Amino acid sequence: MALHYAGIRCSIREVLLRDKPEQMLSLSARATVPVLLLPDGTVIDESLQIMHWALAQHDPDGWLQSRDAAPLIARNDGYFKYHLDRYKYPERFGPQSDAIVHRQQAVLCLAELDQCLGAQPYLCGKQASLADVALFPFVRQFAAVDPRWFAATPFGHLHAWLQLWLESDLFGAVMMRYPQWQAGDREQMLF
Repeated sequence: MALHYAGIRCSIREVLLRDKPEQMLSLSARATVPVLLLPDGTVIDESLQIMHWALAQHDPDGWLQSRDAAPLIARNDGYFKYHLDRYKYPERFGPQSDAIVHRQQAVLCLAELDQCLGAQPYLCGKQASLADVALFPFVRQFAAVDPRWFAATPFGHLHAWLQLWLESDLFGAVMMRYPQWQAGDREQMLF
């Protein structure tokens, strides 16, 4: 979303993590997505770093200007993501992992976000910021684990914020299904 917002054209390669192409593995030892290869050969293989790079190129609405974004993103990328992963994929963490316990812990973060959104339309104020775009995919993932349960939570402000992003032109422009990339395939452009 940050790449599109910043107006950066790039080719996109859809990969299945269970079938990682050798080209991706040769670029990034982390072997995770996303991986951004810049024209000068620089590789950025962390979502937040890609977002910062894109916004450093062009940030028309000042998403990087919010001073409140960093703590929200840090809490999301640490505490919330830890519990989200164990709620979403309990089988990956062994029989001692209790998805409901992790859901309850993640909900503490969601309650904070809901409270924040009760006072303003976006996480850091009256306009969107890096925090909104960085946290949106994780809140979306959490909601998708059990949509009926999530819909029944008392987080009306968070529900509205999530729906705003789900219906946004920005999200619609980038959330397309691409065929799995294979070596030799024609390049697909992000936009």
